[in-house]
Amino acid sequence: MFRRLTYYGGSAFLGLIFFTAGMAKLYAGHRFPGIMGPVWLEERLAEYDLGDFARFIAFAQVIIGFVLLTLRYITIGALMLLPMVLNILFVTISLHWRGTPYVVGFFLLINLYLLFLDRARLVPLTGMPSRTETPAIPFHFYGHIIWLLGLLITLSALPISSFNQKFGYVFVVSGLLMAFISPAGDRMGKRV
Repeated sequence: MFRRLTYYGGSAFLGLIFFTAGMAKLYAGHRFPGIMGPVWLEERLAEYDLGDFARFIAFAQVIIGFVLLTLRYITIGALMLLPMVLNILFVTISLHWRGTPYVVGFFLLINLYLLFLDRARLVPLTGMPSRTETPAIPFHFYGHIIWLLGLLITLSALPISSFNQKFGYVFVVSGLLMAFISPAGDRMGKRV
């Protein structure tokens, strides 16, 4: 019970942190409630011709955060998040940001914990024999499609926010809800 709670709770926590951080950087006027990260990152890095890199990082934060927040592909999300968190950690250390490396280090520990809990799925990727059988994931094609549509609807909120921010929020909420109901697609597909 504790393991399951910390697994899903850690994924949802990291997902919320990174999803809102990326959305706050990309949403029109930075009017998305973000929990972490400077929303002015793109403007600051543009001074060094790294504006496109900052935008890429923000998009990656949105996608990785969405993957972790919606709890469907936690293993994939945790793998995707690892290099991002390490990058952020070393950037904050290099720039001598006070306190931030400790916060990011905490995120790294949660990320490593998620990967540790998923070790049964990850060991076969290394080519080493696994002592335990890889647990089956009860997904179906319909659930994947519903989840992917949720991601696309959520991403479509970014250009929509330039015209109408409130309508953009509706798209974000709709996309997240669609991703959260994707297990219903899995159940529906198994009945067919």
